[in-house]
Amino acid sequence: MFRSFILAASLAVLPSMAVADTYAFDPGHTEVRFFWDHAGVSEQSGEWGKVEGTVDFDPEDVTATKISVTIDPDSVTTGVKALDKHMKSADMFDVETYEAITFESTSAVQSGKNTLTVTGDLTIKDKTHPLTLDVTLLHMGEHPVGKFIDYYKGEWLGVKASGRLLRSEYGVGYAAPLTSDLIRIEIATELKAE
Repeated sequence: MFRSFILAASLAVLPSMAVADTYAFDPGHTEVRFFWDHAGVSEQSGEWGKVEGTVDFDPEDVTATKISVTIDPDSVTTGVKALDKHMKSADMFDVETYEAITFESTSAVQSGKNTLTVTGDLTIKDKTHPLTLDVTLLHMGEHPVGKFIDYYKGEWLGVKASGRLLRSEYGVGYAAPLTSDLIRIEIATELKAE
């Protein structure tokens, strides 16, 4: 899932540019959203609000890229309080028992000028399966806002990524397939050089 965190890897395909070894997700500008089909009537979505992680990479070798992400499942929000409560229950993410959702990259391959395909192990409720993300690099270098706010000085990445998974494989298959088993993940993030 997750994310956003991945596009830093695409920088590795640009060895002529000086980049930092490690970038961290900016919590104020990181969104990991998930979308599902609600019984064929509408598309609905939710988001995790607490996402942490880093991207390490060797600009000379994209395959050496390492991405590590941790999501707090208790930070899930859908805009509907009753649904948020159910999402946190044992039927779904069981936040009382499982305190983290994690993603650890296992491979990174350049797929275009500013795009990358990243595969990794996604773990939800102690169930681990591969997840592939299509990643696009939107920005690399000094943050434009750094001219006005000190926090934004330094090297930054702007990234978007997307992927798909079957929620039933992770023990969160309540009401599937009436409410779709297939989930679309969309990630948007800004990463700051550490």
